[in-house]
Amino acid sequence: MIGIGLLTGMTFSCLAGTVLLVLRRRLVSVTVVGHSMLPAYRPGDRVLIRRGTVPERGGVVVVEQPSTERRAWDLPPAGLGSTRRPVTESQWLVKRVAATAGDTWSTEAGLIERVPSGHLLLLGDNAAVSFDSRQMGPFPVDRVLGAVCRRL
Repeated sequence: MIGIGLLTGMTFSCLAGTVLLVLRRRLVSVTVVGHSMLPAYRPGDRVLIRRGTVPERGGVVVVEQPSTERRAWDLPPAGLGSTRRPVTESQWLVKRVAATAGDTWSTEAGLIERVPSGHLLLLGDNAAVSFDSRQMGPFPVDRVLGAVCRRL
């Protein structure tokens, strides 16, 4: 009986460790920096991210920040499309999904464009200070880390 109880306890401990490891890979906490998502999120707010998910229009994502000068990424993706690069090697932005692949949107120049397949139109809630699709155009989905689940 003692051997079975010990084995059961060890099995539970191993299972709990496995569950925690899986959760760490799927859930990430991120601290909001900057004012681009005011009033929804303030600098210093912590949010829980579910990795590998992209919400519908209106949802909020964490996306890899491109070079602001070149409007492009210098390295392979660290978001959904990455198995090679740790997420700590990138800068991240918190943005709201304004349109998904196939949706239309109008540019500041008044042109109507369609969001290409594999891309998202991402906007900060505070347009005056946000670096987002207004300057960058649609963001590739493989640059998304995941969707914001909740504020911590």
